[in-house]
Amino acid sequence: MFWLRLSFDLLFAGSLGFLLLGRVTEPRTLWLLRGYLLLVAVAWLLQRYGDLPLTSKLMEALVLVCGLALAILLQGELRRLMELLGTGRLDVLLGSRQTGRQDSSTVDILVDTVGQLSKRRCGGLIVLDLGSDLRPEDFLNPGIQIDALLSVDLMLNLFSSETPLHDGAVLLQANRIASAGVILPLSRQSITRHGTRHLAALGLTERHERCLCVVVSEESGTISLACQGKFERPITRERLRALLGEALQLQSGDRRKRQARTLSKAQTAGDLAEASAKNRP
Repeated sequence: MFWLRLSFDLLFAGSLGFLLLGRVTEPRTLWLLRGYLLLVAVAWLLQRYGDLPLTSKLMEALVLVCGLALAILLQGELRRLMELLGTGRLDVLLGSRQTGRQDSSTVDILVDTVGQLSKRRCGGLIVLDLGSDLRPEDFLNPGIQIDALLSVDLMLNLFSSETPLHDGAVLLQANRIASAGVILPLSRQSITRHGTRHLAALGLTERHERCLCVVVSEESGTISLACQGKFERPITRERLRALLGEALQLQSGDRRKRQARTLSKAQTAGDLAEASAKNRP
């Protein structure tokens, strides 16, 4: 009975660790989680099998301190995890939801649009969904649904100061303009040098790792790109094209890996069925 309970304990703990590590894409965050899980494993082994009470107490204190440090460093990710658990969106936690695929034509249109907005000193905020779990409740205001073909002229009209939608963000999904006038949640980072558009871009990318936000400053016309709660700014049109192209290549690589795994499973199932048919009398 003891070994059975221990086996289940290790199985569930390993599954939870695999789920956490599988959902992390940033290398530095992955290293932090690996180190913390290693500390937890060592502390458990010492407490379970080691007759070292002082060392065990020190390891428990170290695990507690490191846990508090991780809670501060990864507060955006933990807040997102609590939101998903509270809303019961387990499909997102398991990574089974994939939407909003983009292609290279989207990059060309985006770069042209951002370049013209920068020249005109016209502020703009563009959300590029690379396969996240965005829903209307993720925004302070979901804006106006458009579902139109992506084009430079339409994008410039949406960000024109004469239209009522220019202060909000434009959401792009699956090479189409999904909605405009979207009000994003602001970042909780204490950054005073950024305006509202930049704080909104940080706030969304902190919660959704598969989203990119392109920001054009209304005051200076500088171009910025937000990803996972961090900015790269100011950037040129060529740099923006390179970053967007790199993001799309990573997305395509992930999709090819999923397709390869699915094909491998299908081939294995077919081989088993063929072998079963041959063994029948």
